[in-house]
Amino acid sequence: MCDTFSSYHPAVNFLYFTLVLLFSMFFTHPVCLGISLVCAFVYSIYLNGKKAIRFNFLYLLPMLLVTALINPAFNHEGATILSYLWNGNPLTLESIAYGIAAATMLITVICWFSCYNAVMTSDKFVYLFGRVIPALSLILAMALRFVPKFKAQLKVVSGAQKCIGRDSSQGGILPRARQGVKILSVMVTWCLENAIETADSMKSRGYGLPGRTAFSIYPFDRRDRRALMVIGGLGAFIFAGACAGGISFRYFPNMKGAGGSPLSVALYAAYMAFCLTPVIINVWEDRKWKHLQFDI
Repeated sequence: MCDTFSSYHPAVNFLYFTLVLLFSMFFTHPVCLGISLVCAFVYSIYLNGKKAIRFNFLYLLPMLLVTALINPAFNHEGATILSYLWNGNPLTLESIAYGIAAATMLITVICWFSCYNAVMTSDKFVYLFGRVIPALSLILAMALRFVPKFKAQLKVVSGAQKCIGRDSSQGGILPRARQGVKILSVMVTWCLENAIETADSMKSRGYGLPGRTAFSIYPFDRRDRRALMVIGGLGAFIFAGACAGGISFRYFPNMKGAGGSPLSVALYAAYMAFCLTPVIINVWEDRKWKHLQFDI
């Protein structure tokens, strides 16, 4: 599916993901964790389709269950004792709830980062920080770009080796190890050659010279200003409400937090609208496009 939010200015994308990741990491209220998890799942599926569904349900959900089960075995704090483990340590309701909350936070952040990688490409990151921190932004952009290139080249090399009878997935341990070492040697050579070509290309294009200008393909228009105001406004309201205790929650020694006060309900609604902002933008643009097609 075409993601309209990805076509917005990089500053809009970066501000959104910075806020949503910070909120997901620091808001421990169960309602906020649930909202962020569901919205992250929805947006990742919208971006990556079946690949995201497979990743979310085959990897993230089992990770949630394992992490939630491990925490009560090591964390025994809490006032509500449900039972006792085989080693005599108490099993408390608070430790179980905190384990579920911590696991939810973990997979939510991973899911949001998968959306970030799909939207915030390396050229957007370099565009934002190339003049402020040029060396660091270049290193991060090259590192993020290197992993998918390495995986794609590894598939090419493995396929070529398999065509000439050097399949590293069949045979005994020693033949497979020898073929794996050969493939590794080829990949190391490719990495070194690619690094030399990249350095020569950067040098020929004047990287590091004083007065060198940067080409910008990201105009900041009225649509970006509106999105920046909405994201900034919702983020400021949520942050102010969190500082006022509208979504506070504690797990130890007993669970207690903000409930259904008008401020809390308003913050829940604002947080849901904030997390769903990319999906809302995409749905609105899709409906507008269908409406225009119908008029034609």
